Amino acid sequence: MTNDRPIGIFDSGIGGTSIWKAIHNLLPNEKTIYLADSKNAPYGQKSKEEIIALSIKNTDLLIDMGCKLIVVACNTATTNAIQELRAKYTIPFIGIEPAIKPAATHSKTQTIGILATKGTLNSALFNKATEIYRDTKIIEQVGHGLVQLIENGDINSAEMTRLLHSYLTPMIEANIDYLVLGCSHYPYLIPQIKEILPKHIQIIDSGEAVAKQTKKILKDKVGFSSAENNLPVFYTNSNPKVLAEILENKYQVEERDF
Repeated sequence: MTNDRPIGIFDSGIGGTSIWKAIHNLLPNEKTIYLADSKNAPYGQKSKEEIIALSIKNTDLLIDMGCKLIVVACNTATTNAIQELRAKYTIPFIGIEPAIKPAATHSKTQTIGILATKGTLNSALFNKATEIYRDTKIIEQVGHGLVQLIENGDINSAEMTRLLHSYLTPMIEANIDYLVLGCSHYPYLIPQIKEILPKHIQIIDSGEAVAKQTKKILKDKVGFSSAENNLPVFYTNSNPKVLAEILENKYQVEERDF
């Protein structure tokens, strides 16, 4: 089954490009359209109603562009809005949730840390997931300010280093052996996080799992592209320079209002 229409991906900004990269690496022949809703970042501080409204806006735009599948490359949007999106539309959706299962399953200390947005940690979907692993102590930490610094292009700033130390030190002291990154922006902080964490603590993000699920849905329901070397398309409604830089200036980024 072939289907040459694009895969749509949206996030509250540039962070979901970490998910896009995993999808693009696994499925290089698929055309992708990426929406960076940076004007409204971070979603993690917004109400559930606002997050749903923004997710619907992004979905409508991607459907208008002819997408065959939509990846919600945002933990906050997934945990707060994906049920409503699936109820409203017939197009398949793939969400991104904090990878609690592999961390809790493999933890030797039965203590794991999760760094995420307020919107994700307060969501019903996240709380439902944590209830399954009651024997595991989960140290939750809201990453206040991290998304905005990334959106501003300040990944390697002194303020970023200060915030990461303040968030991670209590987790280290609590004897975590896994750190779950519960926001698609946070993989861009892995080099700094590794400098702070002891070497035995493993870091888990959701990029590879989302890419594999995307491939499965294409195979089972939607169809693969028959074309080759499709160039990805990137749109942002704020800070095109920052999005271009996070993509290493390899791709064209178009600024448009949405």
